[in-house]
Amino acid sequence: MAKQPEKKDEVETTGHSWDGIEEYNNPLPKWWVWVFYICIIWAIGYSIAYPAWPGIKSATAGVLGWSTRANVAEEIETFAAKNQAINAELASVELASINENETLKAYAISAGEATFNTWCAQCHQRNGAGVKGAGYPTLSDDAWLWGGTMEEIHYTVAHGIRNEDDDDARYSEMPAFGRDELLEPEEIASVVNFVMTLSGETPNDASGVEDGKVLFEDNCASCHGEDGKGDRAQGAPNLTDAIWLYGGDYDTIMETVTNSRFGVMPPWSAEASPAGRLEEWQIRAVATYVHQLGGGE
Repeated sequence: MAKQPEKKDEVETTGHSWDGIEEYNNPLPKWWVWVFYICIIWAIGYSIAYPAWPGIKSATAGVLGWSTRANVAEEIETFAAKNQAINAELASVELASINENETLKAYAISAGEATFNTWCAQCHQRNGAGVKGAGYPTLSDDAWLWGGTMEEIHYTVAHGIRNEDDDDARYSEMPAFGRDELLEPEEIASVVNFVMTLSGETPNDASGVEDGKVLFEDNCASCHGEDGKGDRAQGAPNLTDAIWLYGGDYDTIMETVTNSRFGVMPPWSAEASPAGRLEEWQIRAVATYVHQLGGGE
């Protein structure tokens, strides 16, 4: 005779029914329930022992006092202690001699790049590429407004440019020939057309070039030179090359001559200014890094 299939015990339902479909009352496995309870106990213990619950100003500290910030600060202090000797050497030697010591130079370039990427790359971009048209100069070419020697770069980084925080900041100011009504609009147009010819650009109106040359000699040559090649000592740029801090097209130069430009760089040396952020060895490291990017002299 054929074996009859065993009947399985019917699982009782919860009593709920939807369109004739009933819900079985299957309990969770005991192992799953215990794991769930253990997770709850673990979470409570963790939130007591470690920082966990956010507050208005800070999170709960936890009874163990564990902190990722404290761990990072401790690690920074450890490496700072290890580098203390070479940092002291970097801060005390003659700037020109840094490039003569291969070990010191390699360390300065590495530390300078890290410092540059932290504090300087926001404006000058990584590798000193600069931002064309925004007034952030390229640091990898040989066009330097204030000089590209180690000493000159160091001074610029330490004291900054046209800021009000450091009395020793580099300072120059171009007159706003239009805004301050020093020149008439048509005179400014003539000057701009002449300036465009200095760098080999086609002027917007060639008929005003000769008048512009005379106006340039009377109003601009004292800073930019009669030949338009600029004066690094006072931050007056060379107008005869293709390197333009804000742009060399007609409209941009018109804006520059009319309203002038007044770019500001903060002082970075903590020793030179209360607003400074970097120690002397870091300033020297940045100067070394920038100097070797390709445009240092």
